[in-house]
Amino acid sequence: MTRARYACDPDHSRGRLHAEALSTFRSPFQRDRDRIIHSSAFRRLKHKTQVFVEHEGDHFRTRLTHSIEVAQVARTIAGALDLNQELAEAVALAHDLGHPPFGHTGEDALHALMAPYGGFDHNAQAIRIVTALERHYAGFDGLNLTWETLEGIAKHNGPVTGPLPYGLEEYNRLHDLELDTHAGAEAQVAALADDIAYNNHDLMDGLRAGLFEDEEVAHLPIIGLAYAQTDALWPDLDRVRRRHEALRRVFGVMVTDVIGRSRALLREADPQSARDIRLLGRPVIRFSDAVWQQLAEIRAFLFTRMYRAPPVVEQRQRVTRVVEDLFPLYLRAPELLPEEWQESVAHADGETEIARLVADYVSGMTDRFALQAHDANGLGG
Repeated sequence: MTRARYACDPDHSRGRLHAEALSTFRSPFQRDRDRIIHSSAFRRLKHKTQVFVEHEGDHFRTRLTHSIEVAQVARTIAGALDLNQELAEAVALAHDLGHPPFGHTGEDALHALMAPYGGFDHNAQAIRIVTALERHYAGFDGLNLTWETLEGIAKHNGPVTGPLPYGLEEYNRLHDLELDTHAGAEAQVAALADDIAYNNHDLMDGLRAGLFEDEEVAHLPIIGLAYAQTDALWPDLDRVRRRHEALRRVFGVMVTDVIGRSRALLREADPQSARDIRLLGRPVIRFSDAVWQQLAEIRAFLFTRMYRAPPVVEQRQRVTRVVEDLFPLYLRAPELLPEEWQESVAHADGETEIARLVADYVSGMTDRFALQAHDANGLGG
Protein backbone atom coordinates (compact mmCIF):
# COMPACT_ATOMS: atom_id res chain seq x y z
CA MET A 1 0.00 0.00 0.00
CA THR A 2 1.03 3.64 -0.48
CA ARG A 3 1.84 5.35 2.78
CA ALA A 4 1.88 9.03 3.64
CA ARG A 5 5.29 10.68 3.78
CA TYR A 6 4.83 11.18 7.54
CA ALA A 7 4.05 7.50 8.23
CA CYS A 8 6.69 5.52 10.10
CA ASP A 9 8.70 3.59 7.51
CA PRO A 10 9.85 0.12 8.65
CA ASP A 11 12.73 0.28 6.16
CA HIS A 12 14.07 3.29 8.05
CA SER A 13 13.37 2.15 11.60
CA ARG A 14 15.76 3.35 14.28
CA GLY A 15 16.29 -0.30 15.02
CA ARG A 16 16.49 -2.43 18.13
CA LEU A 17 18.67 -2.14 21.22
CA HIS A 18 20.22 -5.48 20.30
CA ALA A 19 20.97 -5.70 16.58
CA GLU A 20 19.28 -8.57 14.73
CA ALA A 21 19.21 -9.76 11.14
CA LEU A 22 16.09 -8.65 9.26
CA SER A 23 13.29 -11.15 8.76
CA THR A 24 12.90 -12.58 5.27
CA PHE A 25 9.11 -12.27 5.17
CA ARG A 26 8.09 -9.76 7.84
CA SER A 27 8.74 -6.08 8.32
CA PRO A 28 10.29 -5.00 11.65
CA PHE A 29 6.89 -3.78 12.89
CA GLN A 30 5.14 -7.01 11.89
CA ARG A 31 7.83 -8.86 13.81
CA ASP A 32 7.19 -6.66 16.85
CA ARG A 33 3.47 -7.43 16.64
CA ASP A 34 4.13 -11.15 16.51
CA ARG A 35 6.51 -11.06 19.47
CA ILE A 36 3.91 -9.19 21.51
CA ILE A 37 1.19 -11.72 20.63
CA HIS A 38 3.43 -14.64 21.59
CA SER A 39 4.53 -13.11 24.90
CA SER A 40 3.48 -14.54 28.25
CA ALA A 41 2.23 -11.12 29.37
CA PHE A 42 -0.14 -10.92 26.40
CA ARG A 43 -1.63 -14.34 27.17
CA ARG A 44 -2.22 -13.31 30.78
CA LEU A 45 -4.44 -10.46 29.61
CA LYS A 46 -7.11 -13.12 29.02
CA HIS A 47 -7.64 -13.28 32.78
CA LYS A 48 -7.17 -9.61 33.68
CA THR A 49 -10.14 -7.39 34.25
CA GLN A 50 -11.46 -4.33 32.48
CA VAL A 51 -14.18 -3.16 34.90
CA PHE A 52 -15.63 -6.44 36.15
CA VAL A 53 -13.47 -9.09 37.80
CA GLU A 54 -12.61 -11.53 35.04
CA HIS A 55 -14.39 -14.63 36.28
CA GLU A 56 -17.72 -12.95 37.04
CA GLY A 57 -19.17 -13.22 33.55
CA ASP A 58 -18.14 -14.93 30.33
CA HIS A 59 -19.39 -12.08 28.17
CA PHE A 60 -17.68 -9.12 29.84
CA ARG A 61 -14.52 -7.69 28.30
CA THR A 62 -11.11 -8.64 29.60
CA ARG A 63 -7.83 -6.86 28.90
CA LEU A 64 -7.20 -9.36 26.10
CA THR A 65 -10.46 -8.83 24.24
CA HIS A 66 -10.10 -5.08 24.80
CA SER A 67 -6.59 -5.08 23.32
CA ILE A 68 -7.79 -7.00 20.26
CA GLU A 69 -10.62 -4.49 19.77
CA VAL A 70 -8.20 -1.57 20.11
CA ALA A 71 -5.88 -3.14 17.54
CA GLN A 72 -8.75 -3.59 15.07
CA VAL A 73 -9.80 0.05 15.41
CA ALA A 74 -6.18 1.21 15.17
CA ARG A 75 -5.66 -0.67 11.91
CA THR A 76 -8.84 0.84 10.46
CA ILE A 77 -7.89 4.42 11.34
CA ALA A 78 -4.24 3.99 10.34
CA GLY A 79 -5.28 2.55 6.99
CA ALA A 80 -7.70 5.41 6.30
CA LEU A 81 -4.94 7.94 7.08
CA ASP A 82 -2.28 6.10 5.01
CA LEU A 83 -0.19 5.36 8.10
CA ASN A 84 1.65 2.17 8.99
CA GLN A 85 -1.03 -0.27 10.11
CA GLU A 86 1.41 -2.83 11.51
CA LEU A 87 3.01 -0.30 13.87
CA ALA A 88 -0.37 1.03 15.03
CA GLU A 89 -1.48 -2.55 15.65
CA ALA A 90 1.67 -3.46 17.58
CA VAL A 91 1.34 -0.47 19.91
CA ALA A 92 -2.37 -1.18 20.40
CA LEU A 93 -1.75 -4.82 21.29
CA ALA A 94 0.96 -3.87 23.80
CA HIS A 95 -0.64 -0.82 25.39
CA ASP A 96 -2.16 -2.69 28.36
CA LEU A 97 0.58 -5.26 29.01
CA GLY A 98 1.64 -3.47 32.19
CA HIS A 99 -1.74 -3.49 33.91
CA PRO A 100 -1.83 -5.39 37.21
CA PRO A 101 -4.79 -7.58 38.20
CA PHE A 102 -8.15 -5.86 38.79
CA GLY A 103 -7.64 -3.05 36.27
CA HIS A 104 -7.22 0.53 37.42
CA THR A 105 -8.27 -0.49 40.94
CA GLY A 106 -5.27 -2.81 41.16
CA GLU A 107 -3.01 -0.12 39.73
CA ASP A 108 -4.18 2.45 42.26
CA ALA A 109 -3.53 0.04 45.13
CA LEU A 110 -0.10 -0.97 43.84
CA HIS A 111 0.90 2.63 43.18
CA ALA A 112 0.09 3.53 46.79
CA LEU A 113 2.02 0.55 48.13
CA MET A 114 5.00 1.39 45.89
CA ALA A 115 5.04 5.08 46.84
CA PRO A 116 8.20 4.69 49.01
CA TYR A 117 9.93 2.90 46.12
CA GLY A 118 9.12 5.09 43.13
CA GLY A 119 5.43 4.34 42.59
CA PHE A 120 3.83 2.19 39.91
CA ASP A 121 2.71 3.18 36.41
CA HIS A 122 1.21 0.67 33.97
CA ASN A 123 2.74 2.28 30.87
CA ALA A 124 6.21 2.17 32.43
CA GLN A 125 5.53 -1.40 33.54
CA ALA A 126 4.68 -2.35 29.96
CA ILE A 127 8.11 -1.06 28.95
CA ARG A 128 9.67 -3.06 31.79
CA ILE A 129 7.88 -6.19 30.57
CA VAL A 130 8.87 -5.91 26.91
CA THR A 131 12.46 -4.86 27.65
CA ALA A 132 13.36 -7.01 30.67
CA LEU A 133 10.76 -9.30 32.25
CA GLU A 134 9.91 -11.45 29.22
CA ARG A 135 12.77 -13.94 29.21
CA HIS A 136 12.42 -16.39 26.34
CA TYR A 137 15.03 -15.33 23.79
CA ALA A 138 18.61 -16.59 23.86
CA GLY A 139 20.29 -13.30 22.97
CA PHE A 140 18.51 -10.79 25.18
CA ASP A 141 15.96 -10.15 27.92
CA GLY A 142 12.63 -8.75 26.82
CA LEU A 143 11.28 -8.78 23.27
CA ASN A 144 13.88 -6.46 21.72
CA LEU A 145 11.22 -4.39 19.98
CA THR A 146 11.98 -1.58 17.58
CA TRP A 147 12.50 1.98 18.79
CA GLU A 148 9.23 3.06 17.18
CA THR A 149 7.12 0.44 18.96
CA LEU A 150 8.77 1.15 22.31
CA GLU A 151 8.25 4.88 21.80
CA GLY A 152 4.59 4.23 21.07
CA ILE A 153 4.10 2.12 24.19
CA ALA A 154 5.84 4.70 26.37
CA LYS A 155 4.14 7.86 25.14
CA HIS A 156 1.04 7.04 23.11
CA ASN A 157 -0.86 9.31 25.51
CA GLY A 158 1.54 12.19 24.93
CA PRO A 159 4.99 13.36 26.07
CA VAL A 160 6.23 12.01 29.39
CA THR A 161 7.39 14.90 31.55
CA GLY A 162 8.48 15.38 35.13
CA PRO A 163 10.10 12.62 37.18
CA LEU A 164 10.09 9.43 35.13
CA PRO A 165 8.61 6.19 36.49
CA TYR A 166 11.50 3.92 37.37
CA GLY A 167 10.74 1.25 34.75
CA LEU A 168 10.79 3.84 32.01
CA GLU A 169 13.78 5.70 33.38
CA GLU A 170 15.92 2.56 33.51
CA TYR A 171 15.33 1.68 29.89
CA ASN A 172 15.49 5.26 28.61
CA ARG A 173 19.05 5.54 29.90
CA LEU A 174 20.01 2.74 27.53
CA HIS A 175 17.84 3.62 24.54
CA ASP A 176 16.64 7.23 24.40
CA LEU A 177 12.93 7.26 23.47
CA GLU A 178 12.80 11.09 23.29
CA LEU A 179 10.11 11.15 25.95
CA ASP A 180 9.63 14.92 25.85
CA THR A 181 8.08 14.81 22.35
CA HIS A 182 4.84 13.40 21.02
CA ALA A 183 4.91 9.91 19.57
CA GLY A 184 4.53 9.17 15.88
CA ALA A 185 1.08 9.30 14.32
CA GLU A 186 0.62 5.53 14.56
CA ALA A 187 0.98 5.55 18.35
CA GLN A 188 -1.42 8.49 18.55
CA VAL A 189 -3.88 6.39 16.55
CA ALA A 190 -3.53 3.56 19.08
CA ALA A 191 -4.34 5.98 21.92
CA LEU A 192 -7.55 7.21 20.26
CA ALA A 193 -8.49 3.64 19.32
CA ASP A 194 -8.25 2.82 23.04
CA ASP A 195 -10.69 5.64 23.85
CA ILE A 196 -13.11 4.47 21.16
CA ALA A 197 -13.01 0.83 22.24
CA TYR A 198 -13.49 1.35 25.96
CA ASN A 199 -16.22 3.98 25.59
CA ASN A 200 -18.19 1.58 23.42
CA HIS A 201 -17.64 -1.66 25.29
CA ASP A 202 -18.13 -0.14 28.72
CA LEU A 203 -21.58 0.95 27.57
CA MET A 204 -22.29 -2.57 26.34
CA ASP A 205 -20.93 -4.24 29.48
CA GLY A 206 -22.82 -1.85 31.77
CA LEU A 207 -26.07 -2.61 29.94
CA ARG A 208 -25.40 -6.34 30.06
CA ALA A 209 -24.71 -6.15 33.80
CA GLY A 210 -27.97 -4.30 34.40
CA LEU A 211 -26.28 -1.23 35.89
CA PHE A 212 -28.44 0.97 33.64
CA GLU A 213 -31.05 0.49 30.93
CA ASP A 214 -31.24 1.27 27.22
CA GLU A 215 -33.77 4.02 27.86
CA GLU A 216 -31.27 5.82 30.10
CA VAL A 217 -28.35 5.81 27.68
CA ALA A 218 -30.71 6.76 24.82
CA HIS A 219 -30.89 10.24 26.38
CA LEU A 220 -27.13 10.73 25.94
CA PRO A 221 -25.60 12.54 22.94
CA ILE A 222 -24.59 10.38 19.95
CA ILE A 223 -26.26 7.35 21.54
CA GLY A 224 -29.78 8.78 21.33
CA LEU A 225 -29.48 9.37 17.59
CA ALA A 226 -28.07 5.87 17.11
CA TYR A 227 -31.07 4.32 18.85
CA ALA A 228 -33.46 6.51 16.83
CA GLN A 229 -31.82 5.45 13.56
CA THR A 230 -32.02 1.80 14.58
CA ASP A 231 -35.71 2.09 15.53
CA ALA A 232 -36.52 3.80 12.22
CA LEU A 233 -34.94 0.99 10.23
CA TRP A 234 -36.09 -1.93 12.42
CA PRO A 235 -39.07 -0.84 14.58
CA ASP A 236 -39.74 -4.34 15.93
CA LEU A 237 -36.20 -5.42 16.71
CA ASP A 238 -35.67 -7.42 19.91
CA ARG A 239 -33.84 -5.75 22.80
CA VAL A 240 -30.43 -7.42 22.33
CA ARG A 241 -30.25 -6.83 18.58
CA ARG A 242 -31.54 -3.27 18.99
CA ARG A 243 -28.82 -2.51 21.53
CA HIS A 244 -26.09 -3.99 19.35
CA GLU A 245 -27.24 -2.15 16.23
CA ALA A 246 -27.38 1.16 18.10
CA LEU A 247 -23.97 0.82 19.74
CA ARG A 248 -22.25 -0.24 16.53
CA ARG A 249 -23.48 3.06 15.10
CA VAL A 250 -21.97 4.89 18.08
CA PHE A 251 -18.73 3.07 17.33
CA GLY A 252 -18.91 4.19 13.71
CA VAL A 253 -19.52 7.82 14.66
CA MET A 254 -16.38 7.86 16.82
CA VAL A 255 -14.16 6.22 14.20
CA THR A 256 -15.45 8.44 11.39
CA ASP A 257 -14.99 11.57 13.49
CA VAL A 258 -11.36 10.75 14.37
CA ILE A 259 -10.52 10.05 10.73
CA GLY A 260 -12.14 13.25 9.51
CA ARG A 261 -10.67 15.52 12.16
CA SER A 262 -7.20 13.95 11.88
CA ARG A 263 -7.14 14.35 8.11
CA ALA A 264 -7.86 18.05 8.55
CA LEU A 265 -5.14 18.44 11.19
CA LEU A 266 -2.60 16.63 9.03
CA ARG A 267 -3.41 18.83 6.03
CA GLU A 268 -3.04 21.92 8.21
CA ALA A 269 0.27 20.82 9.73
CA ASP A 270 1.64 19.50 6.41
CA PRO A 271 4.33 17.30 8.03
CA GLN A 272 7.01 16.06 5.67
CA SER A 273 8.20 13.18 7.83
CA ALA A 274 7.41 11.12 10.91
CA ARG A 275 9.91 13.28 12.78
CA ASP A 276 7.87 16.38 11.92
CA ILE A 277 4.89 14.73 13.65
CA ARG A 278 6.95 14.17 16.79
CA LEU A 279 8.25 17.75 16.88
CA LEU A 280 4.94 19.44 16.13
CA GLY A 281 4.18 20.07 19.80
CA ARG A 282 0.56 18.91 19.58
CA PRO A 283 -1.25 15.72 18.62
CA VAL A 284 -2.48 15.28 15.06
CA ILE A 285 -4.85 12.37 15.80
CA ARG A 286 -7.89 13.76 17.61
CA PHE A 287 -11.65 13.84 17.93
CA SER A 288 -13.44 16.97 16.77
CA ASP A 289 -14.25 19.40 19.58
CA ALA A 290 -17.98 18.70 19.22
CA VAL A 291 -17.67 14.92 19.52
CA TRP A 292 -15.09 15.24 22.31
CA GLN A 293 -17.57 17.29 24.34
CA GLN A 294 -20.33 14.75 23.67
CA LEU A 295 -18.04 11.92 24.75
CA ALA A 296 -17.29 13.81 27.95
CA GLU A 297 -20.99 13.64 28.79
CA ILE A 298 -21.04 9.90 28.07
CA ARG A 299 -17.94 9.36 30.24
CA ALA A 300 -19.52 11.33 33.07
CA PHE A 301 -22.56 9.05 32.88
CA LEU A 302 -20.36 5.94 32.93
CA PHE A 303 -18.35 7.27 35.87
CA THR A 304 -21.45 7.72 37.99
CA ARG A 305 -23.54 4.79 36.85
CA MET A 306 -20.87 2.18 36.18
CA TYR A 307 -17.44 2.87 37.67
CA ARG A 308 -18.99 4.15 40.91
CA ALA A 309 -22.04 1.89 40.95
CA PRO A 310 -22.46 0.24 44.40
CA PRO A 311 -21.74 -3.33 43.17
CA VAL A 312 -18.61 -2.16 41.37
CA VAL A 313 -17.46 -0.07 44.34
CA GLU A 314 -17.94 -3.06 46.64
CA GLN A 315 -15.91 -5.20 44.27
CA ARG A 316 -13.20 -2.51 44.06
CA GLN A 317 -12.89 -2.49 47.85
CA ARG A 318 -12.59 -6.27 47.96
CA VAL A 319 -9.87 -6.54 45.30
CA THR A 320 -7.99 -3.55 46.72
CA ARG A 321 -7.62 -5.55 49.93
CA VAL A 322 -6.24 -8.48 47.93
CA VAL A 323 -3.41 -6.36 46.50
CA GLU A 324 -2.85 -4.61 49.83
CA ASP A 325 -2.45 -8.01 51.50
CA LEU A 326 -0.30 -9.74 48.87
CA PHE A 327 2.33 -7.05 48.31
CA PRO A 328 3.49 -6.69 51.94
CA LEU A 329 3.28 -10.46 52.39
CA TYR A 330 5.81 -11.12 49.61
CA LEU A 331 7.93 -8.14 50.65
CA ARG A 332 8.10 -9.51 54.18
CA ALA A 333 8.48 -13.17 53.17
CA PRO A 334 10.06 -13.43 49.69
CA GLU A 335 10.59 -17.15 50.30
CA LEU A 336 6.90 -17.50 49.37
CA LEU A 337 7.71 -16.39 45.83
CA PRO A 338 8.38 -18.95 43.08
CA GLU A 339 11.95 -20.23 42.96
CA GLU A 340 13.12 -18.12 40.02
CA TRP A 341 11.80 -14.98 41.72
CA GLN A 342 13.52 -15.90 44.97
CA GLU A 343 16.78 -16.07 43.04
CA SER A 344 16.25 -12.55 41.70
CA VAL A 345 15.47 -11.26 45.19
CA ALA A 346 18.63 -12.90 46.52
CA HIS A 347 20.68 -10.83 44.07
CA ALA A 348 18.72 -7.61 44.61
CA ASP A 349 20.54 -4.52 45.82
CA GLY A 350 18.54 -3.18 48.75
CA GLU A 351 14.90 -2.87 49.78
CA THR A 352 13.84 -0.70 46.85
CA GLU A 353 15.00 -3.23 44.28
CA ILE A 354 13.30 -6.04 46.22
CA ALA A 355 10.07 -4.04 46.36
CA ARG A 356 10.21 -3.50 42.61
CA LEU A 357 10.68 -7.22 42.03
CA VAL A 358 7.68 -7.94 44.26
CA ALA A 359 5.70 -5.35 42.30
CA ASP A 360 6.74 -7.09 39.07
CA TYR A 361 5.46 -10.37 40.44
CA VAL A 362 2.17 -9.05 41.84
CA SER A 363 1.42 -6.91 38.79
CA GLY A 364 1.96 -9.92 36.54
CA MET A 365 -0.76 -11.89 38.31
CA THR A 366 -4.10 -12.50 36.67
CA ASP A 367 -7.27 -11.74 38.62
CA ARG A 368 -7.93 -15.39 39.39
CA PHE A 369 -4.32 -16.13 40.36
CA ALA A 370 -4.26 -13.16 42.74
CA LEU A 371 -7.48 -14.35 44.38
CA GLN A 372 -6.13 -17.90 44.63
CA ALA A 373 -2.82 -16.69 46.11
CA HIS A 374 -4.72 -14.57 48.59
CA ASP A 375 -6.71 -17.59 49.78
CA ALA A 376 -3.75 -20.00 49.67
CA ASN A 377 -1.76 -17.74 52.00
CA GLY A 378 -4.59 -17.58 54.54
CA LEU A 379 -5.47 -13.98 53.72
CA GLY A 380 -9.10 -14.56 52.76
CA GLY A 381 -12.09 -13.55 54.79
